Amino acid sequence: MKKPIYLATATIWLLVLQACGQTTDAAYALMLKGIYNNTVPLLQPKQLFQELQKPENKPLLLDTRSPAEYKVSHIAGARFVGFGDFNVADLKDVPKNTPLVVYCSVGARSEMVGEQLQQAGYKNVRNLYGGIFEWVNQGYPVCNKKGKTDKVHAYSKTWGIWLQEGEKVYD
Repeated sequence: MKKPIYLATATIWLLVLQACGQTTDAAYALMLKGIYNNTVPLLQPKQLFQELQKPENKPLLLDTRSPAEYKVSHIAGARFVGFGDFNVADLKDVPKNTPLVVYCSVGARSEMVGEQLQQAGYKNVRNLYGGIFEWVNQGYPVCNKKGKTDKVHAYSKTWGIWLQEGEKVYD
């Protein structure tokens, strides 16, 4: 019963904030609370950044967005796995005890991929809290095939409101 209330509240906040032309961390957190099923442990962007700085036992990043989103930018070192056509068999080269971090725009699609990974026997799967939007909003870098970029695929005009930093790109 809580989920519909969170979604309704987040929708009202979204409409109000779009009218004002801004978002707040509290509104974003509320929206995320409404869309997450909490089936995959969450990892804060700061924690991920710290883990990526370590010389060993770095997590494998799995980008679960569309090819167009990934092409615009992604977190350095991320492996594209997609969402709509995601297949666990494509990760047969990855040992089941490998630390995995899945992400998408805000964390909803990646949570679903994370669930599939858990069901396939992967033991250490985490979902990036707030997705690539929160990663960029907190000032962490993204890249494309040419190197570092400020561009981020904002998914849609509706979802793009949650991306406060970087240059928004739409198809």
